[in-house]
Amino acid sequence: MNRAVMIRYRTRPEAAEENQRLVEAVYRELDADDPGGLHYATFRLADGVTFVHVAAYDGEDNPLMRSAAFKEFQQDFAARAADGPERSDVTLVGEYGFVS
Repeated sequence: MNRAVMIRYRTRPEAAEENQRLVEAVYRELDADDPGGLHYATFRLADGVTFVHVAAYDGEDNPLMRSAAFKEFQQDFAARAADGPERSDVTLVGEYGFVS
C-alpha cells in the first residue's frame, strides 16, 4: 500500500445509527464491485458516536472516491456530524492479519 489515511469524527447521538447504515452500504457496494487496491476498515467506538475509518490504497487514486455509496455517505455528513472529521495521513508500522 502506498497511501494510508485515518478519519475520525463524532456524530450527533440521534444520527449515529443512520451513519452506520450508510457506512454499511459502502461495504456492500465494495463487496459487489471489488475496486481492487483498497484495504478499508471502519470502527465505531464504545461511546457509540465516534467513528474511525482507516483506508490504505495503492497510488494516488483512492477507490472510495469512485463509489456511489461513499458519495451518498458524504452527502449529508455535516448534518450528522457533531465534530470532525479529522483526517490524518498515517504510516503503517506493522500489522498482523489486519489488511492482508
